[in-house]
Amino acid sequence: MGIKPDGGIEEEGADRAFAHGGTGQFNLVLVIGQQVFSAHDLCSCCEMTSSLGILGWSVSGMEAIRYGISAMDDLIIRPDLVRSSAGPFLAAAELTRDAVRVTPAHSHERGQLVGALHGLISIGLDRQQWVVPAVHAIWIPPHWTHSLRSFGPFAGWSVFIAQPHCAGLPAAPRSIKTTPLLREAARRAATWPGTTLDAAQTRIAGIILDEVAAAQPEALGLLQPADPRLIRIADALAADLSDSRNQEDWASWAGLSPRTLSRHWLADTGMTFGEWRQQARLLRALELIADRVPVTNIALELGYDNVSAFIEMFRRALGTTPGRYLAETAPDPR
Repeated sequence: MGIKPDGGIEEEGADRAFAHGGTGQFNLVLVIGQQVFSAHDLCSCCEMTSSLGILGWSVSGMEAIRYGISAMDDLIIRPDLVRSSAGPFLAAAELTRDAVRVTPAHSHERGQLVGALHGLISIGLDRQQWVVPAVHAIWIPPHWTHSLRSFGPFAGWSVFIAQPHCAGLPAAPRSIKTTPLLREAARRAATWPGTTLDAAQTRIAGIILDEVAAAQPEALGLLQPADPRLIRIADALAADLSDSRNQEDWASWAGLSPRTLSRHWLADTGMTFGEWRQQARLLRALELIADRVPVTNIALELGYDNVSAFIEMFRRALGTTPGRYLAETAPDPR
């Protein structure tokens, strides 16, 4: 396993990568297989662009990220507990950082549950873009290629589940709102040494599996269209979510009839054009809120005529206002 000739990451990719802010680039260390690669090893991919799935969106969903690679030792879990089902059937880790973290696209044998305690992370999965706000989690089944990026100060946890024990869990990625029981069980599991589970640990691990299996999905994802003509529109919208052109204008811009655009957009994404644009704006709003951008600025960046209209959209989607959401997702004082 390692770097492809074209500079990409092979299927299992980078088991862990972390980043910290600076001059606009990110310094990373990648663990691929059992090897740690530094800048010297990865010189061929020092300017790779991390994309949403395979279709060219950035990890954040809205803007490209360029990587500068350098060596650092910041692993939160042993690589063998991620890429192999050998060992304990469940392993976990907890992470708290003040700076941006980026993990390039990769996959591994174990299923992964990524949870946020405070802050927000963005996850790219195939043609889908997901966000994980505080007290939510994303379930990623085994072997699903995914990339991650955090926004602002972040604390969260990951649970890695051996493939045979994923049989009763969702077969496709799913966003869930975590219960206090699930969060505390995952945080307890993060203290374990990564060896064979004892009887008490096995019971806690079973609780985690049961909670994931029973959790209801939350609408925090966005599917990128597959039709190249629609991808052109989606990319243009992602580059400027304040663009308020209606569906007819976008159809004309892309050389389509409005009916064709409407029919294919719904077939490709499961949403109408208007629903898709609103969901894209909501996901971007969550990213900006996590970065502590003022609500007025967010409303303007997303194309709303006034702050009240943006707050009402946010409240309808998430059941709370941006200000209350920010307060509710503040860092845990523990």
